[in-house]
Amino acid sequence: MKLAKKVLTSVLLVGVMATSMVGCASNSSTSADSGEATTTETAEVTETGAADLSQSTLDELTITHVTSPLNVPSIIQKANNVFVDEFSKNGKTIEVKYAEITSGADQTQALASGDVDILYAVGGTSVVLAAANGADIKILNMYSRSPEAFCLYSGDETIKSAEDLRGKTVAGPVGTNLHQLLVAYLKEANMTIDDINYVNMSIPDAKAALDGGSVDAALVAGPTAYKSKQQGYNLVTDGKGLTDAVIAVAVREDFYNEYKEELEVFMNAQASIIEYINTNHEETMEIVATELDLDKVAVEEMFAQYDFNIEVTEEDYKAFQNVADFMYETEMIEQPINTDELFIK
Repeated sequence: MKLAKKVLTSVLLVGVMATSMVGCASNSSTSADSGEATTTETAEVTETGAADLSQSTLDELTITHVTSPLNVPSIIQKANNVFVDEFSKNGKTIEVKYAEITSGADQTQALASGDVDILYAVGGTSVVLAAANGADIKILNMYSRSPEAFCLYSGDETIKSAEDLRGKTVAGPVGTNLHQLLVAYLKEANMTIDDINYVNMSIPDAKAALDGGSVDAALVAGPTAYKSKQQGYNLVTDGKGLTDAVIAVAVREDFYNEYKEELEVFMNAQASIIEYINTNHEETMEIVATELDLDKVAVEEMFAQYDFNIEVTEEDYKAFQNVADFMYETEMIEQPINTDELFIK
């Protein structure tokens, strides 16, 4: 059953209006952990260089916590209580709650409703779609880029090019980095989604369909992609040169305007997480392997595919514009978007 563009559009729009967002799965749940943290309305710099957030009115902070496909900063942050400790250093005890929401549409809805304050790892397609539907969403900084972690695998060794996919059945999640990868790959052979039988499935379901032989190829990422490789499936392509696979950290603009100093502390904590990862590589790999129930060798191999630099670069601006252009061209959004306006500067 071929996925018509109008169906694509309606599925995505309903997803954002009715639920909320990050990557490729569809179920969500929320859990809370509390701890100390600091924030303030009128932060001042002390002699030690720390902000004085003792007068902050922010007593509770809810952030998304998603570990898949390989969200190393999120895993390390929670394991080491980084945000809580960083806020505490700056004079304020804050209850930190974690919303374990894996669906991009569900994430953006939770942000819009105020159930979540910070989307700590949200896909570029989800940000653009939410913005296109009038949501108050702004990009605070970056979370990761990992084009090589997004792959198209097949059980058919004869599929070696985009042309070889003509008429084939391909499964994967609509409106994601993987979808963008597929569209860009087909374009290399002057093909579109209409030239294949594209079935909208989550990553786990797409992999199961590939295992069962009901699809010719599956779009997968992270540990699922690694497992596909280990099983000997044919790698048709990865996302290098096709998608930047940008993942960002996002907030509502009204929340940013009210808690700018607190968010500065949050971003300082982000930087300290990356520093920890860079200077404690072995311990980081062990923590991640345990959390994801993976072999350490697998984590090492996948980790090499990720760039967790939080700074927004010119390439990131271009990548987000590419995402928006892709979504407009495929009629996932009705109007073109200038994504530069989505960044807090």
